[in-house]
Amino acid sequence: MRALCECACKCLRGPVTAGVRPWHLSLSIILQPLMKAAELGIMMSDPVGNVRHCFTPLAAYIVDTPEACMLACVHGKTSPFTMASYLQFGDNFCHPTCTRAITLEQLASIDIDPHDLEGFFAACAEFRLNGVFAPFWKGWRFSDPAIFLTPEALHHWHKQFYDHDLQWCLAVLGVPEFDFRISILQPIIGFRPFSNGISKLKQVTGRVHRDIQCYIIGLIAGAAPRRFVIAIQALMDVRYLAQSPAPDDDLLASIDRSLAIFHDNKDVILTLGAQMGAKRAIDNWHIPKLELMQSITASARQVGSLIQWSADATEHAHITEVKDPARHTNNNDYDPQICHYLDREEKLRQFAIATTLKSPLTDPDLGERHEDDKDEEEDENGEISEPMDL
Repeated sequence: MRALCECACKCLRGPVTAGVRPWHLSLSIILQPLMKAAELGIMMSDPVGNVRHCFTPLAAYIVDTPEACMLACVHGKTSPFTMASYLQFGDNFCHPTCTRAITLEQLASIDIDPHDLEGFFAACAEFRLNGVFAPFWKGWRFSDPAIFLTPEALHHWHKQFYDHDLQWCLAVLGVPEFDFRISILQPIIGFRPFSNGISKLKQVTGRVHRDIQCYIIGLIAGAAPRRFVIAIQALMDVRYLAQSPAPDDDLLASIDRSLAIFHDNKDVILTLGAQMGAKRAIDNWHIPKLELMQSITASARQVGSLIQWSADATEHAHITEVKDPARHTNNNDYDPQICHYLDREEKLRQFAIATTLKSPLTDPDLGERHEDDKDEEEDENGEISEPMDL
């Protein structure tokens, strides 16, 4: 579905819309059956086999931060979960939630024709909206971006660790010192060794992010200021606690406490000049993923364990569904060829299912079982089988 939407966006995007409106239009067409089922219901079988009248609300939409902003109809310098702007990303509290009702009310208050792109986009900028006038979830009953957009482990936690926490540690300890400390660690079964350090790693994946997290506190302890270590450990506690498969009220309270500890000690990061930009130190907290951490507990209370909404599976699907098929193409008209490949694969799966259901049951052991059953019936009827030759 994602590949089809991206292909449609490239075909329909204009110089101003930049693919946002075509994305919502594509989703509203593709997801129409689910929208009807959410409103009218549909008969489906449960795991036991009983047929039940079911409804299909949008429970979760697993995306990265830019895509979450696009689906929430806000532009990039605004939180997709709350009403916070980039100037408020470093606040130590959770801002009011950006709900479905608020977004639709803001869109309804704009009296400019949506096809007047320049005027409509200027009016949307006052509300920090991205110019979409018909969100795909508008006609989906019970769907609310404040609920189906959830904190996502791979990008919001692990990627945030590598992009920010680790870079702070490298700035405080120095790259040579950090590489030396991690390279001399004794190899342990179950933990990845980094014998050459981490500064020269290429194609760093989420697996590498998790591997480095196992060492980070021990590496900086004793070499970095105490409050700096406390701030990094507080964020690590948030990440590990948030991955619990069964969060309860006590665990969610611990997450809030850990976030509070980080915000109480985060000033030391700016004092040490560890918050670096491309060329110089930065003295602000305009980090979107830092603000998204404030929504962990609220989202967990609404949709349950957040680790179930990780993008690990969908990111791996890029390999099996796009990269591997691309190796069989001539690299011309890339998007249409991938869409044709996915369409053919789906048709082949449906054909295999249909032929399997229509074909008679063929079991090579079926004849032997019939003979064994026949022998057992003869023994029960009192028939004596021939004696065996010894």
